[in-house]
This record gives sequence, C-alpha cells and structure tokens, in this order.
Amino acid sequence: MSELDVGPIDYLAVEFPDGQLKGEGLAAIIDLVDRGIVRVLDLRVVRKELDGTLTAATVADFDGDGVLDLAVFSGIESGLLGDDDMQDAADLIEPGTAVAVLVWENTWAGPFVSAMRRAGAEVISSGRIPAANVIAALEALEAEAEAEAGETVGA
Repeated sequence: MSELDVGPIDYLAVEFPDGQLKGEGLAAIIDLVDRGIVRVLDLRVVRKELDGTLTAATVADFDGDGVLDLAVFSGIESGLLGDDDMQDAADLIEPGTAVAVLVWENTWAGPFVSAMRRAGAEVISSGRIPAANVIAALEALEAEAEAEAGETVGA
C-alpha cells in the first residue's frame, strides 16, 4: 500500500430540475479547494433532453454573468467517473433536467490516514450518513428534549 497522503474519496449527484445550472453553490467548492480541504477529481454534467437523449454539458459560466469563473473546473476528469457512472446518474433524473456529478478527495484526512498507517493501523471501513438523516435525528432529539423539559416544568 502506498504511503501517499490520500484522503477518502466521495461523490454526489445533484439534479437540476429545470435543466439549468447557474453555478450557484460552486463558490463553496472553490473555497474548499482554495483552503486545501478538498480536491476536485471529477465534475461532469449531463442533460437529459425531453426525448430522453443525453447531452454532455461543458462546465463553464453557466449563466453567462461572469460572476463565478467556473473555468477552474474545466477539464477536471481523473478517470474515476466513467460514462457508465454518468448513465447511472442520468437514469435517476427526468427528461428536461440535468445532473451534475462531483467526485472529490477529502484532502484534510490524508495526513491523518497516513499517520494511522505508519502507526500500524488500517482504515477498514468508511461511510456517509445522508444529511437528511442527520437533520431528522437532530430534530427528533430536540423534540424529545423539549418534551422532557415540559414534563419537568409541569411535574
């Protein structure tokens, strides 16, 4: 196994219901890249036309206003994200929409993983908890705490 500082690799697929990508949200990715927290490995976009055909979209200043220079993402293709992955992502969306798939490395974790390997440890599992599940769990805990506080006051 290599001793390179490589962090966990993640991906997400984002559907754009109107098929229009405006570049919103990508400023956050640029900020994370600039701060060395993540490294974008792949960013690909596919539009599903009304007749169901797929069209690869170029990553650029989608709304043409020049506010966010997305040229920084142009040509980012590590090879981890293949055409079959894009087909799978396109299968999740309806005609007239678009899907963007982003693959990134969590560079912040690379030095930690390497240090653990040097200490004789090995990462044996990794996973992701969907944000919606975390929000639901936190809301349930909050409601439970409020109910318990109400019981205590009324006791």
